[in-house]
Amino acid sequence: MSMTAGVTLNYMTGVSGGLTTQWVEKVLTDYRGPIFLSLHLALACLVCTLLLGIPAAYVLAKRQNAFTRAIEELLVMPVAVPGIATALALIVTYGSSGGFRTSWFFILVGHVLFTLPFMVRSVLAVMSSIDLKTLEEGARSLGANFVQRFFGIILPNCRSGIIAGSLMVVTLSLGEFNMTLLLHTPLTQTLPVGLADTYASLRLEVGSAYTLVFFVIIVPLLIALQWASNAISQRKRI
Repeated sequence: MSMTAGVTLNYMTGVSGGLTTQWVEKVLTDYRGPIFLSLHLALACLVCTLLLGIPAAYVLAKRQNAFTRAIEELLVMPVAVPGIATALALIVTYGSSGGFRTSWFFILVGHVLFTLPFMVRSVLAVMSSIDLKTLEEGARSLGANFVQRFFGIILPNCRSGIIAGSLMVVTLSLGEFNMTLLLHTPLTQTLPVGLADTYASLRLEVGSAYTLVFFVIIVPLLIALQWASNAISQRKRI
């Protein structure tokens, strides 16, 4: 019902009052900045979690002991801690760093902290299901060095976990609201914060159109995430 109001001339009369794209066009014009910033943040967050999460998952998969299990649990801590608490901790720690505090990099730090565990868990799940030791020994016997083994053998075998983790990171970053609400500034407003702003200002048609735009962005990612999850499940059964 909410999204329907975003494509009608008058939300009081509903679809019978006529359809229009003016509210969607208004969102794409007035809130173009927050939408592109959210996409920018999601991609930057993906790059950071790939660079940090894949090596972390590799080390955890290679060294199964009490210490690495403790590290694995610590990596999940940001998920257990409320986003508002994480945001407050970042503000207290870096709030006086003028340029950093007002830049989108400040929000990026919070998003990476929140999404990194999902990347690590997704890749680790696949790495734990394959025989890394045998694969590496086989490649080593053929003369492959570590870089060749890692990029030519390990990563291709973990493709499904990397794809699932990537989709999860992008989806979570795009939709993150609680933490971002405290971390953002008027110049670093993201898509979810802008969506809340439209409803708070009682602009129902604009808010509904904003919701529609958000769904168009997020639903394909959720469908792809479900596909990747199914691929991982099938791999585990094999």
